Amino acid sequence: MAYQTLETDRADGILTVALNRPDRLNAFTTQMLRDLLALYDEVDRDDDVRVVIVTGAGRGFCAGADLGGGGDSFDHSAAEAIEAHRDGGGLAVLRTFECRKPIIAAINGPAVGVGVTMTLPMDIRIASERARFGFVFTRRGIVPEACSSWFLPRVVGISQAMEWVATGRVFPADEALRGGLVSRVVPHEELLPTARALAREIAENTSAVSVALARQMLWKMLCADHPMEAHRVDSQAIYAMGRSPDAYEGVSAFLEKRPPRFGMSASRDLPDFFPWWKPRRFEAG
Repeated sequence: MAYQTLETDRADGILTVALNRPDRLNAFTTQMLRDLLALYDEVDRDDDVRVVIVTGAGRGFCAGADLGGGGDSFDHSAAEAIEAHRDGGGLAVLRTFECRKPIIAAINGPAVGVGVTMTLPMDIRIASERARFGFVFTRRGIVPEACSSWFLPRVVGISQAMEWVATGRVFPADEALRGGLVSRVVPHEELLPTARALAREIAENTSAVSVALARQMLWKMLCADHPMEAHRVDSQAIYAMGRSPDAYEGVSAFLEKRPPRFGMSASRDLPDFFPWWKPRRFEAG
């Protein structure tokens, strides 16, 4: 599928996606939102894609919202009501959150505003030593967006989140590492090789259905009120997967000391209780 603002490359079950507006440091636009929504829909349908890597073209990851429109860049008062406007970054983040495939952010340069908040629902963030980060909203007279008031404190803790948001300052990759925003910082030329090595480890050794379930189990339980909620889902998932072809194959491969050959599909073979967090699952009760 062709995209106006994204460049894609596929190899060995890994889809590498580059935000592709390098002349604007890959600043976020409405077209980029449309492209990202379409991309994740395609990723969920395509069982040949096991892992997604998101990076930026050129010297930046994403400089945030494109402010080329001037001072009214964030003025959406033309909408007839508040409900008529939904934050575009939030739409992208919510779709990222629901994706069935693991997503690695390979942050190659500046990631500011929505350029950093869009990475929060991605599962692993790796930074180049050249990366810079900034939750700059208060310095632009606005507030954190893209659901970051939910994600950021869960990723880094409330105190670190408030320091970065209240100051709005741009900070280097080593501070992002100390604060838990990224899992590692690597030399710039090693960024994509590091991300691809991690993606290959997932693609070559794991069940696509197991990873899809595990991804949603971990994320959705961040807001659970009691571990019993996790126990209920764990029990359904381990029962469903324990009798699945992938479980038989995983155990056989271990006993026979060979690589597994998992055959189940994340687009077709998820258990009947998935997605368990949707309200429609409880309407009949």
